[in-house]
Amino acid sequence: MSENGFTPPAAIRVENVFHYFSANPVLNNICLEVPKGTIMALLGPSGCGKSTLLKLLAGLLHPGAGRLFFGEQKVVDGRFSLPPEKRDLGMVFQDYALWPHMTVAQNVAFPLRMRGVTAKSRRLRVLEALDRVGLADFSQRQPAELSGGQQQRVALARAIIAEPQILLFDEPLSNLDRNLRESLCEEMAALLRQLGTTAVYVTHDPHEAQTLAHSIAHMNQGAIERIDQLDVVSRVTPFVA
Repeated sequence: MSENGFTPPAAIRVENVFHYFSANPVLNNICLEVPKGTIMALLGPSGCGKSTLLKLLAGLLHPGAGRLFFGEQKVVDGRFSLPPEKRDLGMVFQDYALWPHMTVAQNVAFPLRMRGVTAKSRRLRVLEALDRVGLADFSQRQPAELSGGQQQRVALARAIIAEPQILLFDEPLSNLDRNLRESLCEEMAALLRQLGTTAVYVTHDPHEAQTLAHSIAHMNQGAIERIDQLDVVSRVTPFVA
């Protein structure tokens, strides 16, 4: 709550959302709020509805019922649905989704090109984004020349370069081996907190959720069973242990 007593709206608000596939319920009365600048993990087994909920937030699916808000902006209400390109989102996928015919720099710059940012400004912001993910020297590489971890770093740089208000992650580390997954998870957690961007992170891995998130929504059979708030400040990390 601010000094004048006003509590700002949540960055993401989901109200009574239902979704169906072939008349079968996939999401059942989902309600949640994600405060601005925090990370919420959607944790649960395959088929629990967590990726479906993420796709609803992204605008890739439309719910059968319910409402979505980003801050004070109405995103979904009845038949109304704000187009995905107007939702000010960045998204990181499980399979990286890099364009193989583009260099690393061209992949990262793509969101800025779509927004009409000048070439000079694009170059500077691409270098800054790649530096943030530790790939400043890889700008002219092709995706095929990179390891899986490096490709996911490129995807992360592309997601953050336009400074979206919300970042969405759909199990981005699940294709990596365990050691790399753990180290990259810690790097992502540090970067997201540095950026202060609101994020929703889908995972089936409790360790990832606990490393990254301020809160964890435990999902099962299309419902949220509980939401845990985590004490991020008191966590012991490799940097302070």
